[in-house]
Amino acid sequence: MTPAELSRAVLHAVRRAVDEGELSVTVPERAVVTPPRPGGCGDYATNVALQLARPAGQPPQRVAEILRARLLDEQRFTDVVVTGPGFINFSLRGTATADLVEEVLRRGPRYGHATAGFSGTAVGISCPAEVRAVVVADVVSRIMRSQGHFVRTECEGRLAPEWASVLGTDVTTRGPRTADTHVRTADTHVRAADTYVRIAPVPAPADPLPLGRDAARWALLHPAAHDRPRIPGDHLVQREGNPLFRVRYAHARTRALLRNAADLGFHPEPGPVSEADALTALIGDHPRVLAATATHHTPDRLARHLLAVADAATPLLPAVLPLGEEKPSAAHRARLALAEAAGTVLAGGLSLLGIDAPDHL
Repeated sequence: MTPAELSRAVLHAVRRAVDEGELSVTVPERAVVTPPRPGGCGDYATNVALQLARPAGQPPQRVAEILRARLLDEQRFTDVVVTGPGFINFSLRGTATADLVEEVLRRGPRYGHATAGFSGTAVGISCPAEVRAVVVADVVSRIMRSQGHFVRTECEGRLAPEWASVLGTDVTTRGPRTADTHVRTADTHVRAADTYVRIAPVPAPADPLPLGRDAARWALLHPAAHDRPRIPGDHLVQREGNPLFRVRYAHARTRALLRNAADLGFHPEPGPVSEADALTALIGDHPRVLAATATHHTPDRLARHLLAVADAATPLLPAVLPLGEEKPSAAHRARLALAEAAGTVLAGGLSLLGIDAPDHL
């Protein structure tokens, strides 16, 4: 069960409770599902009961118990537990990892992107003519488009040509300017939302161009917008202390494992993987991270998420290939599939940041 499927199961439980008269609320469009917080348990959790408590006129724990009773009918859960003020925690059956990995491998680098086409939201993004602002605006527009938004970007001054030629920025995309504009999607017209965002992070303290495209982009994007970015040469050093290196190295390792496994005559096959709960949860959380990054215009959130995925994948990788005379087993194939899914998330995320994900490093 993927997080998207789990979200739909939660909404179905809400709808049943409303239809049966136990809750008097409007069914929300989306139930946020995340890894459990401290004090939680299981594989995933949702705060939907806290969200519905006030309109329902009932305590959050009571709402959570109403939903829990209906969620226990779902055969793909081994347990549903209410913790804290009303968080609902889910433990999934052993097929959960396989379902998630299948979803990632099916979607490829577009895993986490919107699947329904145009979202109905058109956004205008502007930024000052400063290198960090331009790079951040470029990435925010990429991520918002991945979530189905129609985006128009523009810069409030003259762009240095090197920002495009070296850093690969594009902040001149044209789109709707006002709420009176209509955007054609398929066979319908959708009124564009009158939403404008100005991107103005703390400026870069030095010229990042000598770092080259990938390291410069990471140096400007990894810190939060209110933090002063560092532009040192150690962004280019291949060592564990360099976060960009760790992310790209983890991706390259997953690609190398796929090549080595093919040489040994076996291929990835999604299945249960023990002792990989943290990695599985982070991969499952990727769509939510992309949506939150688009909503809050914070590419640093995506950069930190990719680093967490890379660090969680690293302990798994040495166990993917059989050792010595060992024959490839279902466990090896499942670990290989999970490693490929992790590499897919890293490649897709880096692409949205405008950073290359090489197969060899």
